Amino acid sequence: MALINSVTGPIETSELGVTLIHEHMRVRSEAVFVQFPHLYDEEKEFAKAVEQVNKVKRLGVKTICDPTVMELGRDIRFIERISRETGVQIIAATGIYSYHYIPPHFQNRDIDYMSSLFVRDIEVGIQNTSIKAGFLKCATDAQGVTPDVEKVIRAAARAHKKTGVPIMTHSHPGSGTGISQLEILIEEGVDPSRILIGHTGDTDNLEYILSVLEYGCFIGMDRYGLTGEVPTENRNTTVIELAKKGYADRMFLSQDHCCTIDWYPEDIPQQMFPKWTMSFVLEEVIPELKNSGVTIQQIQMMMVDNARRWFEGSYDTGTYSKSEIRGAVSQ
Repeated sequence: MALINSVTGPIETSELGVTLIHEHMRVRSEAVFVQFPHLYDEEKEFAKAVEQVNKVKRLGVKTICDPTVMELGRDIRFIERISRETGVQIIAATGIYSYHYIPPHFQNRDIDYMSSLFVRDIEVGIQNTSIKAGFLKCATDAQGVTPDVEKVIRAAARAHKKTGVPIMTHSHPGSGTGISQLEILIEEGVDPSRILIGHTGDTDNLEYILSVLEYGCFIGMDRYGLTGEVPTENRNTTVIELAKKGYADRMFLSQDHCCTIDWYPEDIPQQMFPKWTMSFVLEEVIPELKNSGVTIQQIQMMMVDNARRWFEGSYDTGTYSKSEIRGAVSQ
């Protein structure tokens, strides 16, 4: 067992339970919010987040990892407030989300300077609070590993080496960036078992996915409900095939759901992706996976065991009773 920083204090890895590994309480364009705050309704955003979190709590979720970091509008007090209101454990991240550039503040300082700020979020607290980050986040998209993006990846690796907290990425499978991320992180000395290559499920190219898994990392099948890249049926087929090949102990199921997101006019995300909710995996995906032969033990790995192992850095499987997998997971 190990201790993890949640937004309401340290928790044991044995206390994680059913975990959604990649969900956002809120996503905001930081500069827009700072300059035009009248566009935003804090209480409305809070209510929407509480509604989503309470719904998955009723379905058995005990923990949510929220990888909202710089450039996604991270507000640690907002996340803490949701956790206290709902009673769901939320683990926050530190890092920088950028596909291509970082501000001049970081461009004109070295990697270790950036890394020291990530370490501060983990060891001291985020945004002048005592609320500490529990994992690291970096991103690489279709633009590839630009110099600025590489700086963030290396800074995350060095912060991991100093603190021991695991690393989650945003990757773009169509460009093969998961492998690029792994190569940099491993070059910096990160054990692959502490790396989660996010959004690997945004492709149904098994050859690519298996090449990522060969490194020994975890992968995120974590964008259920977002059908622009891959439809749900294809995502399920991929998970089923990987489970048959013995990789349930390396996969996470989640939705990358944003309770609110200001990137689009308010109603557009729901119109585009009507199934994109925080509960879609529990309500519809897991029952379908089970009907297709994925076992309760494999679901337990993906929804319970793997989170513990990622945080602990262990591939040993824990022992949980079926009562740990409540609601849609155990039916």
